[in-house]
Amino acid sequence: MQIHLDGFHPGDPHVAPADAGALPHGATPPGEVDVLIVGCGPAGLTLAAQLARFPDIRTAIVEQKDGPLVLGQADGIACRTMEMFEAFGFAERVMKEACWINEVTFWKPDEAKPGAIVRHGRVRDVEEGLSEFPHVVLNQARVHDFYLETMRHAPTRLEPYYARRFTGLAYGADGFVAARFEGASGAETIRTRYLVGCDGARSAVRQAIGRRLVGDSANQAWGVMDVLAVTDFPDIRFKSAVQSAAGNLLVIPREGGYLVRLYVEMDKLGEDERVAGRGITVEKLIETARRILSPYTLEVKEVAWWSVYEIGQRICDKYDDVPAGEARQPRVFIAGDACHTHSPKAGQGMNFSMQDTFNLGWKLVATLRGQARAELLATYSAERQAVAQELIDFDREWARMFSDPAAAAGQGGVDPKAFQTYFERHLRFTAGMGTHYQRSLIRNDDAHQHLAAGFTVGTRFHSAPVVRLADAKPVELGHAGKADGRWRLYAFAGAGDPARRDAGIHALCRFLDEATDSPLRRFTPPGADPDAVLDLRAVFQQHHRDLAIEAMPALLLPRKGRHGLIDYEKIFCAEPVGGADIFARRGIDRAEGALVVARPDQYIADVLPLGAHGRLAAFFAGFMLAPAG
Repeated sequence: MQIHLDGFHPGDPHVAPADAGALPHGATPPGEVDVLIVGCGPAGLTLAAQLARFPDIRTAIVEQKDGPLVLGQADGIACRTMEMFEAFGFAERVMKEACWINEVTFWKPDEAKPGAIVRHGRVRDVEEGLSEFPHVVLNQARVHDFYLETMRHAPTRLEPYYARRFTGLAYGADGFVAARFEGASGAETIRTRYLVGCDGARSAVRQAIGRRLVGDSANQAWGVMDVLAVTDFPDIRFKSAVQSAAGNLLVIPREGGYLVRLYVEMDKLGEDERVAGRGITVEKLIETARRILSPYTLEVKEVAWWSVYEIGQRICDKYDDVPAGEARQPRVFIAGDACHTHSPKAGQGMNFSMQDTFNLGWKLVATLRGQARAELLATYSAERQAVAQELIDFDREWARMFSDPAAAAGQGGVDPKAFQTYFERHLRFTAGMGTHYQRSLIRNDDAHQHLAAGFTVGTRFHSAPVVRLADAKPVELGHAGKADGRWRLYAFAGAGDPARRDAGIHALCRFLDEATDSPLRRFTPPGADPDAVLDLRAVFQQHHRDLAIEAMPALLLPRKGRHGLIDYEKIFCAEPVGGADIFARRGIDRAEGALVVARPDQYIADVLPLGAHGRLAAFFAGFMLAPAG
């Protein structure tokens, strides 16, 4: 990590110097803010952690509960989410604490002994090479802890305001939204430019803007419990899908080596019946799990947490407060379970919710700072609602195949092998890599996709190892994409590029540094660091010992901060690290090279030739604003 840019600061480098102008955290929330977040779940904290690093954006987060989460419901953390955690700086801590999910086993009824189960399949949990990070399991409360610490150590020292229930809102003529709350000391009102409801499936913010969750229920009750148990079931430390004559069960090993989560299929519900009316007890969950795992034994020693729920897939048609047909810009947004719900067995609930606000956060920053037109905010609902619908469709089929009792009983339902095949075919989806944004204001067409076939426009930037020129350190290129609101320009040099002063990387740097239509010149505020808005990185095909750093363009060695220090972490070499180099791994044209434009949320906005300066300029001119004055 880079520190000391604006002067030497001893101590923990993860703790940023406090900003003197930031809002102090008092006993009551401030009366007026730029962004007000309702709900301290994963979606709300992801957004708060992004905004906490910007002292010029006044942010507050309010939670109905009395304090931080101690024991969470969600636990699965997808590979894509781990990539996002790296952008916040705590992915390594999560990996160290978490249980890694490496393989999935599949069980079905034993044809020779129908009352028993037998393993019939085993697959990798994550597709080879899909991410540098694993799929892991960790208590949701620990994820909250990491976010809260990130907020606490940010320049704004952002902290939640607990024990405040959202009761309604009113729109002001001045463009502000007045959000009302009920707290221990009575009624409170906070005026905000933007309100974001991250307050769960029963969202009061969603109700206040007239949105509805629409969908259906599978009328199937499931129980879930985290247990300390003694068992002779051999796959208790693997993720295991068990289909038996007595029902179905999903085993999820938990962190720490002993704890395990069991999702247990329970009763079929009537058309209008709710699971609460069944009176399902934890004892009944345990007994049902024992029957499903037969002939193996299960002795539960302690239940850390348990619950029952109904499978259902529901979604809102829009994620903001703009009615259909109106042209105004949104003022209120909803995210996470407030706008989509689905079964937990695909492991996407918490993950997808965090991706919602990772998408929204940088757009709020760019709009509030005057860097982008307000139309940018409409892309949040358009992008996230569409990909959520894809998740809903996947989850509906996944839940149906898993819960189909005919599959386990051999009565002509879904064959267990077909269930395994469906899982393997959708590994990218369960890893969180199913998101593919369509063309929009901030996602160009794929006219030049052939120049970098492995960096699909509209999908997340797929990292790969490179070697840093300045110190020969092997690094992951994608880890340059921090949650700091900046765009990344990854320039991959063509053959012989270092010697071509009139083309390639050198020509791109000259354009960005000197041309009147350069997006770097047009949209970087006066006096700011050269990479404050657009962060250029270059990757050359030569070995690091064959390149002279002093011959590199000055834009790749920018002077930054109050001391004008040189940033040496912009230039890399595509040397093979653990196999093929990044050009081979990502299908980059070695002769021509390519420029990959990545958004602040790490999704690819465009792939274009290094010399397509006009296309690059036109893309950013389509939504960005020049600094005032």
